[in-house]
Amino acid sequence: MIWKRLRLTLEMIKFEHSVFALPFALTGALLAFRQAGDGYRAAGGKLLWISVAMVGARSAAMAFNRLVDAGIDARNPRTKMRHLPSGLLSHSFAWAFVLVSCLVFFVAAGALNPLCLRLAPVALALVFLYSFTKRFTAFSHLVLGFCLGVAPAAAWIAVRGALDPRILWLTAAVTCWTAGFDIIYSCQDYDFDGAEGLFSVPRRLGIAGALLAARGLHLLMVLCLLALVLTLHLGVLALAGVASIAALLVYEHSLVKPHDLSRLDAAFFTMNGYVSVLFFLFWAADIFLLKPGT
Repeated sequence: MIWKRLRLTLEMIKFEHSVFALPFALTGALLAFRQAGDGYRAAGGKLLWISVAMVGARSAAMAFNRLVDAGIDARNPRTKMRHLPSGLLSHSFAWAFVLVSCLVFFVAAGALNPLCLRLAPVALALVFLYSFTKRFTAFSHLVLGFCLGVAPAAAWIAVRGALDPRILWLTAAVTCWTAGFDIIYSCQDYDFDGAEGLFSVPRRLGIAGALLAARGLHLLMVLCLLALVLTLHLGVLALAGVASIAALLVYEHSLVKPHDLSRLDAAFFTMNGYVSVLFFLFWAADIFLLKPGT
């Protein structure tokens, strides 16, 4: 029975969508190793604990979000059949999952270095805060973006034991990317959010304006990545990765129109999965195969 409930919980939090943020965190770690200039001997263990920390934090945040939003989800025709509103999972089991995920996160943070452990409560507070933001601000999309955006900076700290301001270009890029696709996703709840008094960019700007704002954020993402390439003196493969991401984002935006959101799932799930994985592959290749910069 417990394994069935665990499987349902992983379905509830969309565990497979960890692929969205994890490649950016791992890239942040590889960039930190590259700048350290002392090889990659310790990379395996660090990358493993970074991955565990990422999965733990995201799992805790997603389960917490489902718990906080259970009442809202029950009233939304799109989400009323989610696991908690439909009764497939109990609130008590979901809370237990949150606690275990937090424990996993703290263990992983402690295994990385003392600074990571000290910052762990701040990271959890940030991702938990997001669950409440749509109740009072249309900037909730940016808060979600920042929750994912801190991952590469945190990975840098995990490797180097301190923050280098240059990695914040990647934090900004991931923030803009996530906020952009979250705005697109939230367009499907335009009517419901208005009826419930919830805040979102589509409610503030309309669907057409929201899609335009998402395009602007994704353009900013590309510019931030280019700034990081220049700042860390990366090579042609990293530039090719940025070009590939830009092409995917252009295609993603071609899938959704103000009057036609029927292909929104493809734009949100499929294309953004490709964005994060392709980014990691191109940048990891650049880091490992080309001569490090200074």
